[in-house]
Formats: sequence, structure tokens, C-alpha cells
Amino acid sequence: MVISMSSPEPTIVINHSSHIPPHEQLRLAIIEGVRGGDLRAGNKIPTVRAMAADLRIAPNTVARAYRDLEKLGVIETRGRAGTFIADTGDPTMDTAARAAADFAAVVRTLGIAPDVAIQLVRSALR
Repeated sequence: MVISMSSPEPTIVINHSSHIPPHEQLRLAIIEGVRGGDLRAGNKIPTVRAMAADLRIAPNTVARAYRDLEKLGVIETRGRAGTFIADTGDPTMDTAARAAADFAAVVRTLGIAPDVAIQLVRSALR
């Protein structure tokens, strides 16, 4: 997966030989664009059909990525106006922070020491 911002519109390239499914590559590329500042709040992104045609993937694949991004709060659909990068700061970090807080609550409930909990997280991230 590559996201190139050399053109006025962000260009996303799907690596069809990757072990990462195309919908995940697209989702991650858009998140990277948001985190990197190349995709800003209010930027309109292509329709599902247009993105599918540009990337040469199935429209259902793009729709799946867009649904996932909408659930994460990264994008928002405004009816006929289209789909836009959401104006919510970095929603992926908000989601990660909530997940971390939930994990910490469970760890405390189970009586697991903080250093052991951190080892569990490091192991899970590998």
C-alpha cells in the first residue's frame, strides 16, 4: 500500500500481491493520510464507485473500507453531498485511547500487575 500526495488529490495504490486485504490497505492508507495531515477535515473523498474504478478493485471492497472508517469516525457521509474526512481531530487515537482505558479497567479488575499488563500489550502488538 502506498499513499502519494504529489498530485493535488491523494493517490492510493493497492498492492494486490500483499497479504493484507485490499479493504484493509485502503482503510489504513486513508488513516495514514489523516494522521500525516495530507487528508484534512472537510476534504471530500471519491465516491465508492470512483474509488473502486481508480484502484481497480470491487466497489464492495471500497464500501467495506468506508463503512469501517465511518464506524471509527474518520469519515462521514453527508447524503448526496458525498463522503468527507470527519472534523473530529484524530478519531483513531480516540478509539485507541478508549480501548486502552477498557483494557486497563479489565486488568485492574483481574488484579494483574501493571508491568505484567504492559508485557501482555507488547506481546499482542508483535
